[in-house]
Amino acid sequence: MNPKFFPVALLIAVVFVGALFTPTPSGGQTGDEIVTTQLLNDVTAQQATIVDNQAKIDAKVASIAENIRLARIYAGRGK
Repeated sequence: MNPKFFPVALLIAVVFVGALFTPTPSGGQTGDEIVTTQLLNDVTAQQATIVDNQAKIDAKVASIAENIRLARIYAGRGK
């Protein structure tokens, strides 16, 4: 027997057994799938809002950092 035969045969057997235990797809959406889709859409919208808010926060932090930098420059000149 060829030594390559056993891994190939094992792979074919695993694929065949996996195909037997794979659930068949349904024709339409079930109630759980509809709820899951709605929740997924809600989470996606929330993530978009979070990204937008984070961009606004980053812009404000950059503005504050610039104001602090300028204040330090002006404070250093006054000494």
